[in-house]
Amino acid sequence: MNALRRSLIYLRDSLPIAVGALLSLLAVTAANLYSPQLIRQLIDNGISVNSWRGIWMATLGLLLVAVARGLFNFLQGFWSEKSSQNVAYELRNAVYHRLATISFSYHDQHQTGQLLTRLTSDVEAVRLFYGQGLLQFLSAVITLIGSAVILFVTDWRLALASLVTIPLIGVVFGLLFGRLLPRFRAVQQRIGALNTVLQENIAGVRVVKAFAAEPHEQQRYRAANERIYDEYLVVVRLFSAGFPLVFFLANLGTLIVIWYGGNRVISGQLTLGTLIAFNTYLAFLLMPVFQLGFISQILSRASASADRLFELLDAESEVHDRPNATPLPTIEGHVAFDDVHFRYRGGTEDVLRGISFEAAPGQMVAVLGATGSGKSTIINLIPRFYDVTGGAVRIDGVDVRDATVASLRRQIGIVLQEATLVSGTIRDNIAFGVPEASDARIEAVARAAQAHDFIMAQPDGYATRVGERGVGLSGGQRQRIAIARALLVDPHILIFDDSTSAVDAETEYQIQQALDHLLAGRTAFVIAQRISTVRHADLILVLDNGAIVARGTHDELMESSPLYAEILGSQLIDDSLPLPLPA
Repeated sequence: MNALRRSLIYLRDSLPIAVGALLSLLAVTAANLYSPQLIRQLIDNGISVNSWRGIWMATLGLLLVAVARGLFNFLQGFWSEKSSQNVAYELRNAVYHRLATISFSYHDQHQTGQLLTRLTSDVEAVRLFYGQGLLQFLSAVITLIGSAVILFVTDWRLALASLVTIPLIGVVFGLLFGRLLPRFRAVQQRIGALNTVLQENIAGVRVVKAFAAEPHEQQRYRAANERIYDEYLVVVRLFSAGFPLVFFLANLGTLIVIWYGGNRVISGQLTLGTLIAFNTYLAFLLMPVFQLGFISQILSRASASADRLFELLDAESEVHDRPNATPLPTIEGHVAFDDVHFRYRGGTEDVLRGISFEAAPGQMVAVLGATGSGKSTIINLIPRFYDVTGGAVRIDGVDVRDATVASLRRQIGIVLQEATLVSGTIRDNIAFGVPEASDARIEAVARAAQAHDFIMAQPDGYATRVGERGVGLSGGQRQRIAIARALLVDPHILIFDDSTSAVDAETEYQIQQALDHLLAGRTAFVIAQRISTVRHADLILVLDNGAIVARGTHDELMESSPLYAEILGSQLIDDSLPLPLPA
């Protein structure tokens, strides 16, 4: 419930609308509470005494009440829905902002499907509470109190007799709510697990089909779906067990009113109209109690969802700007690792130990090593995708933790092993980091990345739309667009994480030739798969089990490092023969 109360802050931008919905609700409740009085007048002052005037006055009053109730019902429904949509809008923005800014370590430990569930199902559960549950709760409470007051004012003896069952109904709903809250949290968790399976299958549909694994994946999805079904059955059983008892207690209260009130009408102590109005108020009294039972379902689910949302919103990001962080001025590209140690969040051992080296502006540094040796981890520390757990990474003598993250990453161009493209045009993807870039600049970097020719061969050139994740383009084409995207930011530090693994030897040679003049004055870090790349490197770092075991140029390492020679012979592709550029 604390998380749900915290979510009230997201009503701040729609507070006038929410107040309007509340006032309309009060008007509807007042109209509902006044209606039985008009019915009492209709019976006692009209029908019982054969007075047409009394009948017409009561009928006109009922008509006016109906019109007012309809108007305020519309306003209450419209304004409450509008304010709840504002809450959902603000919550979605807040959750997305948190997902976009939180460090990679959080994403490493959470499934994509669970995060998608928080942005969709959990936000919708909270919105439903503000759109329906909260106002229904307030309406139920106001109607409950108003009906009880009118009952006691009308006949306190009869009121006491009719309210005997109310505390028992409250106990039943209290027990029901206590059981529902953990069940709805479990439901949301299982919906997240189902979304994870769905996301993995949609993203990896080619792998599933390639291995003819559709039956296995269908069974996995069915099993996750059955777990949601089973959890909902527990909720249904709780409602099915609780509500018959509630209805029995409610009918018992009605029976008491009819029996005791009927005797008082016969004895002349109570009018017939008052008894009918009294019974109507008793229904008003019991109806909010039933509403509270249904609201408990909305409240339980919203509370569980709010817990999950604030668990994400309150998550601590390991990478963030220090209080005294300053924007990093234009860099020259001098990178130094000073006794760097690193351990992933939740890990028990360091994956990097005592890493120290320097890269001067204009140098190309190649990083080699077996799988799991720490190659990608080293280059992930430069733009602060992760923060070191020991030592320091410095650029131009400035500890990267003392600079703002945005100013640091704006001066680093990164081409990852998996070239991820967004839905849109080829131009949009190249200009992803610099949306305002001119067409001439975009074409220049595309030519440098050897992408211009195949782009112009597309039906609409740079305006050609690419599918989700670049579907429709080959792996090599996607990587060349990613290289052009990195070059467009005009970085002083370039990072290539095995970024030419999907291109053939001739294309890589062409890219390398085109990049040579662009790399002048820039520091480049390369995780390479080809011998030609390491031959041109000014410094080669050989990693083994998280430590640098050898360093130097290609010729130096061939003479001094058996491990380098082994990697060269077993892991790298021999494309060292020069390939001529086309005319």
